[in-house]
Amino acid sequence: MLRYALRRLAISVLVLFGAATVVFFAMRAVSGDPATAVLGPDADQSAVEALRREYGLDASLPVQYVQFLRRAVTLDFGESFRLHDAATNLVLTHLSATAALALTAFAIALVLGFALGTLAATRPNGVVDRVVSVLSMLTQSLPTFWVGIMLILVFSRFLHLLPSSGAGSPAAMVMPAVTLALPLLSVVLRLVRSGLLDVLHEDYVVTARAKGLSETRVVGWHAMRNMLIPVVTVAGLEFGSLLGGAVIVETVFAWPGVGRLMTDAIAARDYSVVQACVITVAVIFIVINLLVDLLYVRLDPRVRESV
Repeated sequence: MLRYALRRLAISVLVLFGAATVVFFAMRAVSGDPATAVLGPDADQSAVEALRREYGLDASLPVQYVQFLRRAVTLDFGESFRLHDAATNLVLTHLSATAALALTAFAIALVLGFALGTLAATRPNGVVDRVVSVLSMLTQSLPTFWVGIMLILVFSRFLHLLPSSGAGSPAAMVMPAVTLALPLLSVVLRLVRSGLLDVLHEDYVVTARAKGLSETRVVGWHAMRNMLIPVVTVAGLEFGSLLGGAVIVETVFAWPGVGRLMTDAIAARDYSVVQACVITVAVIFIVINLLVDLLYVRLDPRVRESV
């Protein structure tokens, strides 16, 4: 187990190094000078050169890369050209909003996914099962940005029930959290439904029914606990995808999280902020995957014996 954990940790470090390298060169490949973007196209050339020297942009690309890696090890990603604050501070300031949004969406997806998946599995081929199946296909296929715009039009523009943007109240989180939760909801719903259908006719479930136990206890205790491992594993891995989806959702709803900070920084060619955002999200994604892998090995004896 320890050797497996160390091997996964070593792979995680390589993945993080790759993510840092890709974002560094990807930002330099974007056309346009960040100093000119900050000062404007009519800025004096001497001012542009001074800003380039101040942020080390006048150095060669290999020198900038080495400096970037050396500073990144100490979580120092430099200062924002645009906001004149440390990039690390900016990311940490916006991270709480993204975390609140992602955790709320995760909770919505799990609660509704388990409830609807259980209803569909206990009434196979019935009206509820068909409605849930159609709902699952819709939530899986509809683009996130389109869903967000439709929710704004219906609940904010026409019904005036919810604010269309910002994060000033709990009501402001409803539409972005629901929009972000829908793709994961579809995944959880399908896993719960198929998992329960596989185990509901097993001998131990039939035996539990024969003992006179209520259907709620048979499904909720005997059947559910034997299909939780794959659901929990996939749900944990999919939590990382919520962070990727948050970039689009935060832009649509003007949510003040890391995703919106990153899109604004990309438009302004604010290298330090983009690099800090990408590496922070990569670290969170890698840690979640590592924990899920270790948990899976811990819970499943078959996997534990193979590692």
